[in-house]
Amino acid sequence: MAFVISCTAMKDTNKAISGKVESIESGKDGYTAKVITDTKEVYFATISIVNVGGPQNYKQVKIGDEVSLKGEIWKTDDEKHMKVQEIVSVK
Repeated sequence: MAFVISCTAMKDTNKAISGKVESIESGKDGYTAKVITDTKEVYFATISIVNVGGPQNYKQVKIGDEVSLKGEIWKTDDEKHMKVQEIVSVK
């Protein structure tokens, strides 16, 4: 009997994180912000126009900004990533 493990089982959808932007790396369709939470967790949050629902919802954050983001979280062996689907706040 074969068992199939879905990749989606390792992803948490519609989760929220808040923290401070430590660095930004530009990409083809957006950018990835390294966000450090108050509990010192590090997330690599990928923000693109398509994933946030269009240009009206897209914002460019800066290093030092306090952000609150919602999206799909997944983990690799040593990193946590988020595909951002909503930019809740930028301060």
